[in-house]
Amino acid sequence: MTLSIEDVRAAAQRAAGHIRPVALAPVEQGTWGAAEGWLALEFLQYTGTFKARGAFNFTRAHREAGTLPGTGVVIASGGNAGLACAWAAARHSVPATVFVPETAPPVKVDRLRRLGAEVHQIGTEYADARDAAQKHAAETGALLSHAYDHPLIAAGAGTVMEEILRARPDLDTVVVAVGGGGLFTGVAVSALEHGVGVVAVEPYGSRALNAALEAGAVVDVPVDSVAADSLGARHVSSDALAWARKDGVRSVLVSDEAIVSARQALWDERRIAVEHAAATALSALTSGVYRPRPGEKVAVLLCGANTDPADLTRAR
Repeated sequence: MTLSIEDVRAAAQRAAGHIRPVALAPVEQGTWGAAEGWLALEFLQYTGTFKARGAFNFTRAHREAGTLPGTGVVIASGGNAGLACAWAAARHSVPATVFVPETAPPVKVDRLRRLGAEVHQIGTEYADARDAAQKHAAETGALLSHAYDHPLIAAGAGTVMEEILRARPDLDTVVVAVGGGGLFTGVAVSALEHGVGVVAVEPYGSRALNAALEAGAVVDVPVDSVAADSLGARHVSSDALAWARKDGVRSVLVSDEAIVSARQALWDERRIAVEHAAATALSALTSGVYRPRPGEKVAVLLCGANTDPADLTRAR
């Protein structure tokens, strides 16, 4: 494992004053049985997702080390990591080039361009965009970033857990959605350091971490889920697998139907519009896949809101 709590704390120092601290909203008593609950509103973060944390840490660390080139940063992304990369690059006055699949949601592609990124739509999967980004980095000298599989990215993501624990030091469990594993890894490093359990939630149709745990090694999985635009990594990072094997971590799977229902409920009951990826974490509780014990103190991380809310607000 290449990530430690010291890395997460170093990221927090770099990000201080540059990242929006996460807000916690209490959940009404009885919502999750006899547990106490909070929603961590990380979708209010710059660029609409937690990924701003990792992108800022990655870019600032390279600026501090003198390794941030004038040709800027390049990344392959389903959309959210690209948004964060573009935002962080602009904060450091360097250009950003973002390769996304042709299937990337238009709302994310449009926002990338508004942030000043040079956007290229390549292929139908993240792997196609990744190959193109690697080629661009080799040809231009741009600094190659990654959507999730880099210690600086994961460490930056983990800073959200440090903030949650400052607000709720008595927390028992954090529930988090998993795609490629950057957020999960950072959160697990921080949570387990403080004795807090982690529930890692994935769709049945995009279960890279769960499959790796089952196989005992990182493996490729098919991707077919309503949350695939954010959680559609074909495999997790080796760090994610290593941390998922630790005591205190539980992997669960949810159906697309449960994800859609949880997302709609957030809108209907709270007027919160989030991505399917954010609703994935909540759906573990609303569907009963994860049932907290009486008195358990649980935080659910709502990780992003780069979504078109039209399907939430139409007449039902």
